[in-house]
Amino acid sequence: MARDEELMGQGSPVSSGSPALDYILRGGYASNRVHLIEGEPGSGKTTLGLQFLMEGASKGETCLYITLSESKDELLHVAGTHGWDLSGIEIFELVPPELSLDTEREQSIVYASDLELGETVQMVMNEVERVAPARIVFDSLSEIRLLAQGPLRFRRQVLALKHYFAKHQCTVLFLDDLTQMVDDLSLHSLAHGVVRLDQVAVSYGAERRRLRVFKMRGRAFRGGFHDFTIRTGGVEIFPRLVAGSHPEGIHEERRAASGVGELDALVCGGLDYGTTSLVIGPSGSGKSTLTMQYIFAGLQRGERALFVSFDETQRVFHRRCAGLGMDVTPFEESGLFTFRQVDPAELSPGELSALVRDQVEAGTKMVVLDSLSGYQHAMPEEQFMLLQMHETVTYLNQQGVLTFLLLAQSGMVGTMQSPVDLTYLSDTVLLLRFFEAKGEIRRALSILKKRTGPHESAIRELMIDGGGIQVGPKLDGFRGVLTGVPTFEGKTALLEERAGGGI
Repeated sequence: MARDEELMGQGSPVSSGSPALDYILRGGYASNRVHLIEGEPGSGKTTLGLQFLMEGASKGETCLYITLSESKDELLHVAGTHGWDLSGIEIFELVPPELSLDTEREQSIVYASDLELGETVQMVMNEVERVAPARIVFDSLSEIRLLAQGPLRFRRQVLALKHYFAKHQCTVLFLDDLTQMVDDLSLHSLAHGVVRLDQVAVSYGAERRRLRVFKMRGRAFRGGFHDFTIRTGGVEIFPRLVAGSHPEGIHEERRAASGVGELDALVCGGLDYGTTSLVIGPSGSGKSTLTMQYIFAGLQRGERALFVSFDETQRVFHRRCAGLGMDVTPFEESGLFTFRQVDPAELSPGELSALVRDQVEAGTKMVVLDSLSGYQHAMPEEQFMLLQMHETVTYLNQQGVLTFLLLAQSGMVGTMQSPVDLTYLSDTVLLLRFFEAKGEIRRALSILKKRTGPHESAIRELMIDGGGIQVGPKLDGFRGVLTGVPTFEGKTALLEERAGGGI
């Protein structure tokens, strides 16, 4: 019985040094096991390994970094760029002694290329005997592969290291840079867990970095690709958002009023929390302004809101809101309102999901993505955007958040085309149009869909001026308003009293 408990305890989770990776691995690496971290040079393996050792050192564990490919000075430089102190980590390097001016290190320096494979492995074992570490990073297996000069001998030596480390109860990360035999999966069968780090070059903008867990024995890890970046402070991972991992809570059934009576009448009282509203129309038709009317009313009620903009700078956004009588600066200063200007060429989809999730967990109840046309450019293919947006809006709906998705259609008047169809994901669809009447360009607003209750089917004029938005009466007597060139068939000119909405 005691032996069984000991065996069960040996595979218990050990923190990786990254809370996000621990979340993906369902707790972290398995203790007293060998794990493989593979990826091309520059993908972040060394940084991830150092974070693993620093986590152990912070807990008082003895940690050892064995390097056959980088010098100690290079490792210290990498750590310095992140503001890390590696004084609590033993570093054992296999480099020519003539490259070191420190005479005290001559006893632990070996020229790896001049040694037989067995001697190199023996030196590693001797160092493990001396240090007795609980955590080890072995960088890298490529050097062992070169010395082995054959897959059979290489596999035998890796097996010998694996059994040796297990005997000494070490939790080990083997780093492999995939510079040779990329398709060789023999290491996968030897390792308890396998994590792959990838760099994906896109046609324009920064490269995308992503992580995937190939295996982790005895663990229901979170599969798929997870975006990550390397910043000052280490590897920052953004786990893929899975709505099913965030069960729906108990939320009060309530509606968000806009503060404009005629607008609320269109949707029969307001928009329901826990739903997604798609605001669609040509550029300049008032999508952002209409959405901000709901956001500003929510801020005045004391609710938290997040506005993510792909198309507008923060300075222009503040200036436009102030010109409409909706100054959000006091709400930003109090922490109720958060505006994030993002660059779709630099932001990964996973990073956006992490931003939204962090805000929702902090209590945000209203979220705006403006606009999805810009966000679409951040996705490699349209179907992937639809899949991720489905997960995002499902998660937000489950958390009782009122979500606004803004989508700009191509064209200004006449026939409109949408770059992507998101109407099936939306509970409410608000359609905006320009139309010509009496020699003026005017705006029209209609509600095409509302799943959670009744709505007006009328088309109303939308006016925007320094006091915000106004919604006029039904455009009775007109035919073809949504085409942009309506025909007036009424007996009276209903729009004569209005000189057209201001800008």
